[in-house]
Amino acid sequence: MANRLSLILICIISLSEFYYAQEIPKDTVQKFSYSTIQEFWSQMNDIFNDPNFSNAEWGVVIQSLETGEYFYKRNEDKLFIPASNLKLFTTSAGLILLGSDYRFKTNVYMNGIVDGSVLKGDLVIQGRGDPSISSRFYDGNMLKVYNDWADSLVNDGIDEITGNIIGDDNAFDEVGLGAGWAWDYESNWFAAPSSAISFNDNCVDLVVTVNKKTHQPEISVYPDTKYVIIINKVSTVPKDSATSIDAYRELGTNVITVFGTIRDNSDSVKTYVTVNNPTQFAMVALKDVLRKKGIVIDGYPIDINDMTTNLDYSKMKILFTQDSPPLKEIVKVINKSSQNLYAEQLLKTIGLETKGYGSVENGVSAEDKVFREMGINPESLNIVDGSGLSRLDLVTPKQIVSLLSYMYKNKNFIPFFNSLPIAGVDGTLGDRMQNTKAQGKIRAKPGFLEGVRSLSGYAFTGDNEPIAFSIIVNNFNVPVKLAENIQDLVCLRLANFKRK
Repeated sequence: MANRLSLILICIISLSEFYYAQEIPKDTVQKFSYSTIQEFWSQMNDIFNDPNFSNAEWGVVIQSLETGEYFYKRNEDKLFIPASNLKLFTTSAGLILLGSDYRFKTNVYMNGIVDGSVLKGDLVIQGRGDPSISSRFYDGNMLKVYNDWADSLVNDGIDEITGNIIGDDNAFDEVGLGAGWAWDYESNWFAAPSSAISFNDNCVDLVVTVNKKTHQPEISVYPDTKYVIIINKVSTVPKDSATSIDAYRELGTNVITVFGTIRDNSDSVKTYVTVNNPTQFAMVALKDVLRKKGIVIDGYPIDINDMTTNLDYSKMKILFTQDSPPLKEIVKVINKSSQNLYAEQLLKTIGLETKGYGSVENGVSAEDKVFREMGINPESLNIVDGSGLSRLDLVTPKQIVSLLSYMYKNKNFIPFFNSLPIAGVDGTLGDRMQNTKAQGKIRAKPGFLEGVRSLSGYAFTGDNEPIAFSIIVNNFNVPVKLAENIQDLVCLRLANFKRK
């Protein structure tokens, strides 16, 4: 009965921080700021027995990184769909196998000779998985890298290329989408196909506006390209109506239908849609940039897989190499922003650098050695992609905490820790646990799929004791906010916890 009373009071204190300033005597708060592990365990049982989740299943492990003591365990060895918590496996293995200062490289070759100001031959772009050729690292300028390449060619005196602009993506396999990804995800930015050559996250940006004169909706495409065909089915609605824009790309094509409504007085609305064949898309965009810089292109932008002859790099001259930002910055995009394409690119690059070829199978095989060092038996989990977008991924909460504990002692801990969202501050935890004692004291990776909500990472108690935790729920059919509230409540309880 005493434990139940403690839980009720603690929950009142916690929930008051979330929702409203409830008047609670200071001596009551102080009295229940201290507790034992046994009391904490009992409180967790009551929290996770919430009847809203009677048909669902929770998997939880909470462990002290100082003493190894378990604060709580529940279904710790059962397999769960982790959603984006799988990115913890990809990024930790990437940092260990490749190093925090690893940089993706893209090589630019000329296959021919320079005669005066004319490159008689092809310009060849050899990709090796760099996901960062976009606006993310270049002050919002998606064409910054391509403009730099064009400037380099102009500075070398080249103003014409008689051949083609060839994208060589053979460092990776041709399987762009992950096993078990839902077919209806394919148009969405979070399901962009992987490719050894990637540009603008393998998406086009679509901006919908209302023409002030005609009051008709207009759609602009960035980059400005004819690679995609836009079908405008957006309607203008009165100023007191709702704006709702969506887009769909027909499978296997680059025909994009934009539909929905936009208010007559609405600001512009931006959305993103994936492209089919990212390599050719990248070459089309590069050709457009070169032409705008005054370089005449006689040939075509093509994917190497459309060629009838093989390339011989021993007979080519490398013009320059594009280096990505270091991996410690790339993993921030993966974990803080939960960027799936970056995770898929990293997994295949692990395979490329360790096995000589970029595939999910090679990447996962290389990761197995790391997982064994973490105390995880690779045969007891199932990984089919790098991002966790697949419902075929299966891991246990205990495996996640083993990973977190291992990384806590690893030399790559700082870049790994810095990549995680901070509760109430940034990333995909920026709007959770704000203005509570958990703000800034929780560094964790959320994950979400239909019927799945996960949260795993590090917490610091009221005594500043470091904690590794994993909280996963599968198979629920109530609003996701209820699952988040339980996870947040546990984090808040940890942030307030002080040993007697």
